[in-house]
Amino acid sequence: MRKTFSKKAVLLPLPVYIIGTYDENGKANAMNLAWGTQCGYHEVSLSIAKEHKTMKNILLKKEFTISLATKATKDIADYFGIESGNKVDKIEKSGVHVVKSENIDAPIIEEFPLTLECKVIEIQEELGDYRVIAEIINTLADESVLNEKGQIDVDKLELITFDSITNSYRVLGEKVGQAFKDGAKIK
Repeated sequence: MRKTFSKKAVLLPLPVYIIGTYDENGKANAMNLAWGTQCGYHEVSLSIAKEHKTMKNILLKKEFTISLATKATKDIADYFGIESGNKVDKIEKSGVHVVKSENIDAPIIEEFPLTLECKVIEIQEELGDYRVIAEIINTLADESVLNEKGQIDVDKLELITFDSITNSYRVLGEKVGQAFKDGAKIK
């Protein structure tokens, strides 16, 4: 027997993305965003409410960074989600260190070990929010999260996901199989 939960969305894992932008004065801002995904080999799709300072900055600059939150950056990431950039200078208050990207007009928050630099392809109004489609121009990874071959090591990253059922953060789990191979056993 199954229990019905009506319209409860249970689509896991949800990302914990930190979106970094600059405003018209070159002041850095960051927000925590769970409504996003990779939508192509080099593209991302984000859903952002109109009232967010981050969205205003994206409309202005057409560029932004996405940093992936980790177990070590959980508190900073959560702060970026509970405070509004329209009311508080979150960068200053959090004490993070910001450098300007060399490739786009957006900030890189040094505390996050993995950052994607993105340029907007298209912005659509959808369901009262904006859908932002962007191209990943460059990916930056701190050496501390690389393996012996110089590749990004997901285990070293300790990425966190948002659990919308319990409003908690969880560490992304262990590797349990090999994509494009394990299903071949069924052929």
